[in-house]
Amino acid sequence: MKIRMERDVMAEAVAWAARSLPSRPSVPILAGLLIKADATGVTMSSFDYETSARVQIEAQVVDEGEALVSGKLLAEIARSLPNRPVDFSSDATRVELVCGSARFTLQLLPVSEYPQLPEMPTAAGVVGSSEFAQAINQVVVAAGRDELLPVFTGVRLEIDDGLLSLLATDRYRMALKELPWTPASSSAEGAALVPARVLSEAARSMASGEQITLA
Repeated sequence: MKIRMERDVMAEAVAWAARSLPSRPSVPILAGLLIKADATGVTMSSFDYETSARVQIEAQVVDEGEALVSGKLLAEIARSLPNRPVDFSSDATRVELVCGSARFTLQLLPVSEYPQLPEMPTAAGVVGSSEFAQAINQVVVAAGRDELLPVFTGVRLEIDDGLLSLLATDRYRMALKELPWTPASSSAEGAALVPARVLSEAARSMASGEQITLA
């Protein structure tokens, strides 16, 4: 694989995907960030069997391929690179990053041992990113922290036609936020329990003025 990316674009993509990496992975391979390059651009993904993150960026793809490297290490490197184009290439055992006078080498992790990434479900509707991020920040403070009671560490997301509700409780306090959204169908309804930590990380990366698709 051989690609060239803009430094800021790459650093932002790596940082976003690496946020979902577990701090203490149950299996070492889950600390990896999967990078795929094809005719459509470059995709960076992370997955820990519970949470999947995927971002696609534009890049100059010279040779297509895929590589699995330490996500936290790559994120640290990306932050330190000078503001120059980044040349990213890999062989059978390692990845090399060249950016101006900076040069880094990372050992490859075995792609064959990495779990299959889940398919994205059908879109259920869209909501304003600023409003959704604000609702998340208002609700997650009431979520529990005790991992022995995982049901209380999540936020319940419920959709009912044009209303989106977020609810969190740690048994001693409760936070509820309702906001309008645009469903993909007139009879949209359903509910899901999402880890509060995952929603908090997602809220940090939501750009104002854009729309978020929920599925």
